[in-house]
Amino acid sequence: MIQVIYGKKGSGKTKRILDMANHAVDEQHGDVVFVDDDNRYMFDLRHEVRFVNAGEYNMRSAEMLYGFLCGMLAQNFDMKVVFIDAFLKLIKTDINEIGWFFDSLNAYSENHGVDFVLCISEDGEKLPEFVHPYFI
Repeated sequence: MIQVIYGKKGSGKTKRILDMANHAVDEQHGDVVFVDDDNRYMFDLRHEVRFVNAGEYNMRSAEMLYGFLCGMLAQNFDMKVVFIDAFLKLIKTDINEIGWFFDSLNAYSENHGVDFVLCISEDGEKLPEFVHPYFI
């Protein structure tokens, strides 16, 4: 399952995704991972949440992020939920051009039992239609 938290900057998206990640530790029977573009929220997460600073890996596209996620998940089959903050900063791509990313991520989720929660800094009505089914 994919879930998308969306809204303008300052609307409380990051606090919400941090709270969700911290609560997931108690609810999931597997590893919880939080991916961000820098280290600023590392200490806001419980120590059981695996924090990954994806900004250290010089990603330049949605393809690179997808490959990064697949590689990370291939090395740890115990991951059950991956939270991704600052999604648009990580992909550095126009969101209108990445319908394939959501299709691929959704297929991975269904085939491997991993949930994804993405945080997107944009108004819901400005996001493409292929993102709308994942809104929470």
